[in-house]
Amino acid sequence: MNRAFYTVMAAQFFSSLADNAMLIAALALLQEMQAPDATRPMLKLFFFVSYVALAAFVGPFADSRPKGRVMFYTNGIKCAGGALMLFGFHPLLAYAVIGFGAASYSPAKYGIVTELLPPEKLVAANGWIETLTVGSIVLGTSVGGLLVSTRVSSVLVGFLHLPLGLHLSASQAAIGLIGLLYALAAGINLLIPDTGVRYVQPQRSPAMLLRNFAFCVKTLWSDRLGQISLAVTTLFWGAGATLQLLVIAWSQHALGMGLSKAAVLQSVTAIGVALGAVIAALRVSLRQSFRVLPYGIAMGLVVVAIALVDFRIFPPGGLTIGTVTIGWATLVAAGLMMLIGALAGYFIVPMNALLQHRGYVLLSAGNSIAVQNFNENLGILFMLAAYTLLIMAGVTVKFTMIIFGLFVSSAMALVILRHRSNQRAFDAVALIGDTNHGVATEIAAGGASKS
Repeated sequence: MNRAFYTVMAAQFFSSLADNAMLIAALALLQEMQAPDATRPMLKLFFFVSYVALAAFVGPFADSRPKGRVMFYTNGIKCAGGALMLFGFHPLLAYAVIGFGAASYSPAKYGIVTELLPPEKLVAANGWIETLTVGSIVLGTSVGGLLVSTRVSSVLVGFLHLPLGLHLSASQAAIGLIGLLYALAAGINLLIPDTGVRYVQPQRSPAMLLRNFAFCVKTLWSDRLGQISLAVTTLFWGAGATLQLLVIAWSQHALGMGLSKAAVLQSVTAIGVALGAVIAALRVSLRQSFRVLPYGIAMGLVVVAIALVDFRIFPPGGLTIGTVTIGWATLVAAGLMMLIGALAGYFIVPMNALLQHRGYVLLSAGNSIAVQNFNENLGILFMLAAYTLLIMAGVTVKFTMIIFGLFVSSAMALVILRHRSNQRAFDAVALIGDTNHGVATEIAAGGASKS
């Protein structure tokens, strides 16, 4: 890995840290407003809708200029979204602006990795990306939970009121501080060097961009490697976004935790993802990617198992660390959450690397990531919408988790069957090494191929 890659990773860490801390602060703001429970998943729905609505345009935008500059501009948009939330705009609308920035940021973030590194380093690079992203999730949810906790928020509100004369609620004070993290990430973006990679200038006509994007989507779904890796990552990110909210709700219902403590328990799942990602980066090569598919089935079954555990049966007391005692039920729940995360991290890193490589071979860095984001976030919107409907229908958190886990396991089983069918028709290992750019040449007619 080179210095430019580590600079990208530093910018990604702080931008993702702010995203996850902002989610907890926005949830706290909704609670202050006494908003209905169904607005919780709607918060992420508003965040991710930009990924789908703008998918045809953000890829060409990322390819049209140095990606470090694109990341700088889009972190500025995130910062503006935080400011809107701070100054009284509805959290759903303000978080949608942050999602707009994130949707534009993502193709540049992932696309620059394929420009900086050769294919044989992509699994290791994705291990770095997922580990740091998960680290930012852990720290971000913890920071968000800490900032909205009663003790810290009272000190923070008082500090901002006395010398500065600001009358802010606890969640607004947290949002103001989190906005500074976006500014820090934007500053680091300015240090990312230009890779020198240039693409054919994309068409500016919206109709042509949509036509070109539709062709790119069809290309990846028609490719026998691309369709499997795209199906897996779509399922994973849809499940992950839903699980992030579901774990918080489950912690509050099953363990009686407040929002700040539930956010910390949710971060334990992210620690598991980091562990799984590191192991995958060390043990799984690009050519061995499909061997990890069964771990997706196991992840869904563990989600079902944790929903079936009755945590009231655990004895009182627990593990005492200093002046803090962690109950046995909480420890067991944390262990199971970490296992879910580890299984998820182990199978997503190779699949993500394979998809990036195959998309780069067939399309271009920006276009392939835009297609990936479109499908993954369409999956997120579908699963969050389903979760919202279950809440509105009065389905309990326990049965929601069971439904969620069974869906993930069943979907992964279908993906494995599809992959085995594909294997009978082609040599997957040989195709991974294929560097034919014929499809990219065809895209050049639409103006978005590699030059």
